[in-house]
Amino acid sequence: MSTVVLGKRGASGRAARASRTRDTGAQSVPQTTADPYVVRVRDTTAGRRQAFAAFVRKALGDARSARMWNGSEVARRTGVSRQTINRWVRGDWTNDPEPARVVAFCDGLGIDPPVAFGILGWDRSAPARPAPAPLPMDPDIEALLRRLLDPAVSESEKYHIRETVRYLAYRPPIPDDHEKRSRRAG
Repeated sequence: MSTVVLGKRGASGRAARASRTRDTGAQSVPQTTADPYVVRVRDTTAGRRQAFAAFVRKALGDARSARMWNGSEVARRTGVSRQTINRWVRGDWTNDPEPARVVAFCDGLGIDPPVAFGILGWDRSAPARPAPAPLPMDPDIEALLRRLLDPAVSESEKYHIRETVRYLAYRPPIPDDHEKRSRRAG
C-alpha cells in the first residue's frame, strides 16, 4: 500500500478547496498534513488507475469551480484531447499515460506534475526495481559500442560499423569446420 496526495496548493500555500468525493474503491486516510487529500492506494495497476482517475476528476472539478472551464476549455488550454481526458477520468487505459501529456495537463491546470507522477507510481523517491544484470559481452563488441557512442568518431565510420554488424547479424550461418574435420577422420 502506498499513500498518494491528491490536489494542489493555492497561491497562499494553503490547500485548495476540497470537492465532493466519490467512492472509487480507494481508502481514505485521515488528513495529518496540510495536503488536501491523501488516498491510500494498492500498488496495482487497477489501484493506480483508480487513483489517477480520482486525481483527474478533482483537477477537472477545480477547473470548473474556480475558472468556469468546461471539458473543451480544459482540453484547449492543456493541449490534451477531450477523448484522452475522458479515458483518464474513466480509468479506461491499459498502458500508462504518456508523461508529456500528463505534464501538459498538469501545467495547463496549475498543478505540479510530480503530484501526478507520484499517483502513477513514477515518483523518483519510490524504490525502483533493480536493474537487470548486464549480459556478458565480448570485448570486441564492447569496443564497437564505445566507438558508436564516441562523438569523435565520424558519422561515415559509424555507418560502416552499423552496416557490417547488420550484415553479420542476418547472414546465413557458416558450417563449423571442426565438424567437417571430424567426419573425414572417422
